[in-house]
Formats: sequence, C-alpha cells, structure tokens
Amino acid sequence: MRILDSLRFRLAAIFRRSRVNAEIGEELRSHIAIHADELERSGVPRAEAERQARIEFGGEARFKEECHEALGHHFIETLLQDGRFGLRMLRKNPGFTAVAVLTLALGIGANTAIFSVVNAILLRPLTYPEAGRIMIVWHTPPQKSFPGVKTFTVSPANYLDWRRQNHVFEDMAAIGLRPFNLTGNGEPESVLGARLSTDFFSVLRVAPKIGRPFSEEDEQPGHDNVVILTDAFWRSHFDANPDAVGKTIRVDGEPYSIIGVMPAEFSFPLQVQLVSPLAWTDQERAVRGNHNYIVIARLRSGVSQRQAQAEMDTISSRLAEQYPVDDAGWGAAVMPLHSLIADPLRSALLVLLCGVAFVLLIACTNVANLTLAKALGRRKEIAVRTVLGASRSRVIRQVLSETLLLSLAGGALALLLAHFLVDAIVAFLAPQLPLYVKIGLDRWVLAFALIISVLTGILAGLAPSWQLTRSNLNDSLKQGLDRTGSDSAGGRARGVFVVAEVALSLVLLVGAGLMIRTIDSLRRVNPGFDPHNVLTVPLAISYQKYHSTEQQTAFFENVLAGVRALPGVDSAGAVDSLPFQGGSMQPIIADGQPIVPMADQPEVAVRVITPGYLQAMHIRLVEGRDITETDTTSSQPVILVSRAFAKRFWPHDSPIGKHVTLTFASGPSSEIVGVVGDVKIDGLDVIQPIDMVYAAMNRNERVFRMFLTVRTAVFPTSLIPAVTDVVHRVDSEEPVAGVATMDAVVDQSLGKQQLSMTLLGIFAGLALLLAAIGIYGVQA
Repeated sequence: MRILDSLRFRLAAIFRRSRVNAEIGEELRSHIAIHADELERSGVPRAEAERQARIEFGGEARFKEECHEALGHHFIETLLQDGRFGLRMLRKNPGFTAVAVLTLALGIGANTAIFSVVNAILLRPLTYPEAGRIMIVWHTPPQKSFPGVKTFTVSPANYLDWRRQNHVFEDMAAIGLRPFNLTGNGEPESVLGARLSTDFFSVLRVAPKIGRPFSEEDEQPGHDNVVILTDAFWRSHFDANPDAVGKTIRVDGEPYSIIGVMPAEFSFPLQVQLVSPLAWTDQERAVRGNHNYIVIARLRSGVSQRQAQAEMDTISSRLAEQYPVDDAGWGAAVMPLHSLIADPLRSALLVLLCGVAFVLLIACTNVANLTLAKALGRRKEIAVRTVLGASRSRVIRQVLSETLLLSLAGGALALLLAHFLVDAIVAFLAPQLPLYVKIGLDRWVLAFALIISVLTGILAGLAPSWQLTRSNLNDSLKQGLDRTGSDSAGGRARGVFVVAEVALSLVLLVGAGLMIRTIDSLRRVNPGFDPHNVLTVPLAISYQKYHSTEQQTAFFENVLAGVRALPGVDSAGAVDSLPFQGGSMQPIIADGQPIVPMADQPEVAVRVITPGYLQAMHIRLVEGRDITETDTTSSQPVILVSRAFAKRFWPHDSPIGKHVTLTFASGPSSEIVGVVGDVKIDGLDVIQPIDMVYAAMNRNERVFRMFLTVRTAVFPTSLIPAVTDVVHRVDSEEPVAGVATMDAVVDQSLGKQQLSMTLLGIFAGLALLLAAIGIYGVQA
C-alpha cells in the first residue's frame, strides 16, 4: 500500500501541482509556527520568534522547489515545461515549422515504406506453427556439370531415400508444380496447381478449414482424382459455398472430386490455386536422375539446422556410393523455408534500405541546418538564461524539445506518405511473392517509425544545441538580434551541413544514374533473338486427353497451321520454354567425348521446338539447316546446337554430321544438322553464353506444354482474339491465358533491376529536393 500511495502522490505532484503546492505550503507554515512557539517559550518575543523561524526554514518558494526535487519531479516538470515552450516557439514560426515537418515526413515516410517491405519479406517469420523448424532441402549439383549452380530440385528416388534414412526430420514432403486445365464450367481455364505428398500437411502443420487432407490411399495411382482448393479459388469459383466440398470439377479432361478447402492464409507453394495428391507409379518412384520436385521438411525438436545438414551430407555420400551413375557428386543443402522467398530479394532490399537511409540523413541535416539558423537568432536569449543559472544540459534539452516535436509531427505525417509508397512497391513485387507475405503498416513498422522519429529529432537537434552552448557569453550578450549578427556565428557549421547535404544527394544521384545506365545497357544487349512484334501464347494440353506423341504433335501442328494462315502473321513456331523463364537442363554425351556416368556428364540447356521457331524469333542460323516438317519420328533424330555448344565440344571442327546422345531421351543418338546463334536464356546480364540443344518436338515422347511464338506484321496484341479462335477450333476445351508480347517477357526479366532503378531514382530526386530546400532556407 505504501508503494501505491507513493506512486499516487508522485503522479499528483506532476499533474496536480497547485494542490500539492498548497499542501506543502500549509505544512511549511505549521512547522514555522511550531518552531516560533518553541522560541517564544525560551524568552524570545513573538515577532522576533516568527522572524527567526522563517529565516531558518527559508522562503516558501525555495522550500517547494526542494521538496519537488527530493521527490524526483523536477526533471519531468522541466521536460513538460520545455515541451510547452517548444510548442509556443513552433506556433510563432509557422513557416519554419511547416517546412521542417514536411522535410522530416518525406525522409521518415520513405524509410518507413522500405522497412515495411524489409520487415514483411526478410524479418517476419512464416505464418506456420514453429515456422523456424520448417526447412527446404535442395540437391547440390556437381560443379563440373553445373558451374555456378548452387541448388537444384530433387528426384523422386532420392527424396524417398532421404525420407527413409534420415533421423533429424519429423516429416518430409515432396511438391511438384504443374498447370491444370479446367473445363466444363464456361470458358476453359488454365491455373497453377501442385501435386503434394500426404506429409505436406504435417510438415507445415496446416489442415483444410473445410473437408479433409489427402490420405495414403489418395497417393495410390488411380485413386488420385481428388483436389483441395485454396481459399481464393474457392471464393472466386464457388462463391465461398461450403457445399463445394463433394462436388466434381473437370481437371485436364478428367473428373476430380473436391475434398477440402484450405485456410485463407495458406498460399504455399507459391500462388497455386488447387492441389492434388502426388501419386507416383513404381516406375516414377525409381527415377533418380531427373530432378523436378521441391522438398520441405520439419526438424525434430532439439535438432539444429547444422545437425540436419551433417546427416544429409552423410546420406548423400552413401547414395553416391550406392548409385554412382546417378548420384555421384550430388549433395544436399538444408535451408530455412523462409529463404525461398527472402534470398532472391535480400540484396536488392538491403541496397534500397541503405539508399533511403541517405534520404533520412539529408532530412536530418536539412532540419538541423534550419534549426541552427533559427537558434542563432536566440543567442542573446540563451546567454541571459545561462547567466541566470541555466545549465548546459538545460539549454540542450530546450532545443531538443523543439526538434523532437518536429520529428514526431513529421513521423505522424510520414505514416500517411508511407501508406501510398507501400502500395506502389507492392504493385512491383506482387508477382514474385506468395499470398501470405502481407506488406503493410503493422505494429513493428509503427514502432520503427516512432523510433526513427525520436532518433531523427535528437540527431537534428544535437548540433544546433551544442553550437549554442559553446558560444561566448560576453559576445552573445553584446550581440544584437540583427540578421548579420546571428549569421556570423554559425557560418562554419552551416557550411558543413550544406556540404553534407550536397554530398549525400550526389551519392544517391550517382547510384540512380548507374542503375539507369545499367538498365539502358541491358536493353541494348543483343539477346540472340528479336523480341519486337512477337506474341507468345502458352498452351498446356491435358495429360489424359493427349497421351501419345502423335496426338500431342498433331494438336500443336494444327494450331500452328491455323495461326500461320491468319492475316498479319509473318511466321509462327513453338518452344517448350521461353527465354528468361527457366527450362530443362539435361546431361548429354557428344561424339568424341569419353563415356562417363550420368552424374559426370556435361549438362546443357535442352529446348524442344517446332519448325518455324527460329524464323519467328529471328534466331540466326549460322551453319547447316533448320528443323523441318520432314524430321519425323520415323526419320533419323536431328537436333540444332548453339555456337557455344559447338565451340565447347568441337572447337576446331564443324559439328554438322556429329552425333549427340540426350541421356533422358530414348532411342538412338541425334544428328546435328545445324548451328544457331547463342541466345541469352537466363538473363540479359549473364555474360557467359549457354550451351544449348534444340530438339524437334516430334522426337520427344511427352510434350504437354508449349509456347507459341508468333511474329506479326501488325501490333501483336491485336491478334490475340484471332489466335484464341484458332486454338478453340482445334480444341474447344483448351484454355488460352497468360498471352504476352516477347517485349513484355524481356521487361519482366529486368523486374528487380527496374524496381531498384525506380526507387533509387525517386529517392535521389527526393534527396535533391530536400537539399535544395535546405540550402535555400538557410541562405534565405
């Protein structure tokens, strides 16, 4: 109770000072009266006794101050006094206040916006229970076959061995991404889906909010025609009707039963819309050399990532000894699942965070400069205060109170600015992020804004207050309040501030200029093809409907024949993977090279194409001939190779007539009939040319997804309706979605660089504006 009474009294002393002062005064008078009575009893006259008692106890005002200091109220009271005084000073100078608050709002708002992105992507944990224990397990390929490639997807057989042999994971699951064609409910639609092993739900510790997860029976071939919908798909296609569970939809031409709906926050892997069970046949379970699956796992309680990595290294070495043909040189890498999202964006975001910190420093310098110019006009006032007993810390606190009020007001305005900046940044990043990454102004961002507002206020006020306390009192008392006098004392400090503002602004301007120059240089890079006037149309056909090579080939050939007949089409072809959008890397054996196990075979990019692809993309034929319609399954298999491929394997001979064995392709080796120019497929910034093989579509047993490439004599997008109509005439259930120009594909490959360039350009312009305002304000 004593503690509560003491606390209550202390709060009352701060916020009800007049009442407490009255109580202290009454108590002082009672003590004086008692002491006067004692003096009177000792023979001192009454008037003299009262006078001596008052002298011994001191004045009432001094006694009250001593009581407040003893109770620890003085510091808080002076802070409140400084705050009230600071508010009065800011109200007296509305122009200065407006400029300073706006300057700080721009600096703090930009920092808050970038931090909200960094917080959501790099700092905030995933939304799953005990997310820190969820790992993603990659293959690490042999560097002699995959130079520079650090991680790789996993083969079915290796995943099954990992799951059986490890003792560090509670559960391990495999994920295979694939497009699904939906039909039977209006316009055909292609959606991104995934095939999941049943352990997926236990690894993430998630479950459908409606219905059930996959069972072991669902993993059996022939029993896997069931799907679980994501919340977004459920709402967009079934109006969030719970009765959707149990209904049937047609996926790839086959009926699939809906058995569940996932929670709204679920969105892994990536932005899939529905998932089905991963039902491998015995033949697929034995595949060890073809890597197409993502593997996730949950660490056992008490097991660290380092321990898990050590065991996976041991298992990889064991598998390499047991299966040297497929696994020699292949290892495993255990990483937090969060790295799948954070790592690709980490460097760009940290660069932007450093850049926007420069903007905040300029804002601080700007406000410090303005505050110094304003404070120097009060030198005589501060000198008088110092002469009357004000300490150096008291003077510093008074100046800091003004800058802190400015920064807090600027921080409040900055939150509004940050809201709009965040929306603009999200628009750039949304295609690269899963749905559970929510970028916004949460409590951590608000705390960050408050902290940097306070730090900014302190930083902006330290230099002016320190300059004032170092002034010579005699000179300050003699100085008038004219402009010349106030300016003469702080010229050196103001000059330092101006130089700092210009220097920081130039750093950002140079950085933005370099990014603009980089983007411009990348756009001038010859990618090996001409992206202008090319329309790309992704087509994914049903596994069940087109199960033979002849059916697959007939579909694409019929579509291409119809497209080539359209007015405005110059040429058309197809490829299984467009440049800059990934693609297959496969082991090969070239004529004259030693026969080695698959794990030691060189890996090259393999693309499946149709006749007309080279013409549509304007890829130059260097030597030999192109693939034609006469190259069928009944003829000798033929391929084209890139110039880099030819130089690597036959640097002094012509590759025409040489043979290459594609390890993953059945049948005899393929004859090289042509050499084409090098094409940049991994990015315009990749200098080293990629070794490539172009195989004819009709040579491959399974081709379910191709991209039409249509070169036009008119604006490419104007032909979208006509191309769509051709596709639907061949197969009315074939969805046409994701159509884009090749120029757009190239631009998308530069997305990260363009984001950095845009934001750095904005920050550099903002820094230049702040510096100009600051310099003008000081000079004015």
